[in-house]
Amino acid sequence: MPASDNTPSLQPSILVIFGITGDLSRRKVLPALHNLCRDGLIPDNTKIIGISRREVSHDEIMGIIKDSLAANPSGIDQAALDRLAAWTSMFKLDPVSDADYESLKAKLNQIETESGRCMDRLFYLSIPPQVYAPIIDKLGQHGLNQGCDHQLGQARIMIEKPFGYDVSTAEKLISDTNRVFREEQIFRIDHYLAKETAQNILKFRRHNPVFSKQWNSRHIKRIHVIAKESIGIENRVAFYESVGAMRDLVQSHLMQLLALTAMDMPEHLSSDEVHASKHRFLDSLIPPHGDVLKQVVRGQYDSYRQEVNNPASNTETFVSLVLKSSDPNWHGTEFQLTTGKSLDEKLTKIIVYYGEGGDTNALTFRIQPDEGIDVNLLIEEPGYTNALQEVKMNFSYSQYFDTSGHDAYERVLVDGMRGDHLLFATKSEVMAAWRLLQPVFDYWHNHSQDLVIYPNNGPGPSTTHLNLSYNN
Repeated sequence: MPASDNTPSLQPSILVIFGITGDLSRRKVLPALHNLCRDGLIPDNTKIIGISRREVSHDEIMGIIKDSLAANPSGIDQAALDRLAAWTSMFKLDPVSDADYESLKAKLNQIETESGRCMDRLFYLSIPPQVYAPIIDKLGQHGLNQGCDHQLGQARIMIEKPFGYDVSTAEKLISDTNRVFREEQIFRIDHYLAKETAQNILKFRRHNPVFSKQWNSRHIKRIHVIAKESIGIENRVAFYESVGAMRDLVQSHLMQLLALTAMDMPEHLSSDEVHASKHRFLDSLIPPHGDVLKQVVRGQYDSYRQEVNNPASNTETFVSLVLKSSDPNWHGTEFQLTTGKSLDEKLTKIIVYYGEGGDTNALTFRIQPDEGIDVNLLIEEPGYTNALQEVKMNFSYSQYFDTSGHDAYERVLVDGMRGDHLLFATKSEVMAAWRLLQPVFDYWHNHSQDLVIYPNNGPGPSTTHLNLSYNN
C-alpha cells in the first residue's frame, strides 16, 4: 500500500549491510526491506550495499532475497523486488583489509557524486558480535564514521544484541564503539521494542487512567514478563552454546520490556525522557544475592546436549528469575522474567497481576503471537450461589487494524534511517542490565548442580519455589 500522510518522511540513504548473506539478514532484514519498498516507505535513490567476505554476484543476492521472501505473509511484490534489484549492489570486503575499506569509502563517495547530493550512511552489522569491534575500528580509521566528504550527511551504525558477554566485555564494546561513533550515532537494536504492543505500553498507561492511577505496589503485586519458544536452538549451535538463554533474551528483550512496563511515566514521551526513566528503573532493581537458588531457576531441554554434541554442556535454554526494586513506588512488588526454548507453546507476553487474587484481576500485554491486550476480571455468576467466575476481555490488533505483512524489523530500519533512538537501547540501559545479572553469571560459573533437565516441548522447570525473601 502507498505511504499515507502520517508515515515517516525519509531522505535517500545508503544502507551498508555487513553480513547480508547471513542468517539474520535472510530471516529479518531482507524481508523487511522488501516490505518497506512495497509500502512506499523507502524513497527513490536509496542505495543498498551488501558486504560479504566472498564474491557474490547481483543475481546471487537477488536469489537470496527471493528465497528469504518464500515465507513472507503477504507474498512477493514484483515491483518492490524490481526496486530492490535496482538499488542493491554487492561489495567484497575483507574485514581486516585497509585497502578494502578505502575502496568502500570511494564507492560511497561515487554514489553521492552521481546522485548529486550527500546522503545519510547507515552501517548495519548483521554479523556475529565477536567481530563488531574490529569492523567498527576500521570504519573509524578510514573516516567512514564521519558521513560524506562535505559533512552534510549523517553516519550511523546499527548493532545487534548481545551487547557483550558480561559486565567487562559490555564495557569494552561500549568503549570501543564510542571511541569511533558518538552515542547519538549508535543504534543498539532490540526488535522486541519495535513490536506494536511494546510500542503501545507507555501510551496505554498514559491515556487510560483507570489503569495508570493504580500503577504502583499498592495495587500491583507482581509483573511477569514471559517469552516462550516451542522450537529448540535449530541451526544456531555455535551461537547458543556461547550465549545461553539469559544473555540471549533476559539481558536484552525481557529487561527492556519490564522497564517499559514499570518505569515512571515521564512528562513527555520523547526519546531522552523515556530512556532516562527506563535507566532509573533498571538501576533501582536489586541484583540477586544470598541464596541465588531461591531467586533464579535455570534449565536445559532434554535433547540439547546431543544437538550441540557436548555431553558436559551447562548452557541454559530456560531461565526464570525474580527481582525487586528499591524504588518506594514498587516496594513489595515482585518482578519475574521467564524465557525458555523447546517449551509447550510459543508466546511473549507481559502480565500485570493486581491484588492478592492469584491469576485473576490481571492485565496482559500480548507481544506475540496475536498482538493485543487482555483484562481478566471476576464476575458474579447468574443464579443464587453468589459464585464468582473469571472472564476475559480482549483486544487484538488484527481485529481493528491491517497488520498483515508488517514486522518489527521494518520499524527498526525506518527509525535507524531517520535517526530516532526511542526504540533502541542506550549504553546506560545495557550496563544496568549487565550489572544486575552479573551475580547470577558468577554463581553459575562456580556451580552446576542447579541445572534442571526438562522434557522437550513440555512446561519447563518448576518455578513455584522462587521468592523475594532476601533482604535489601
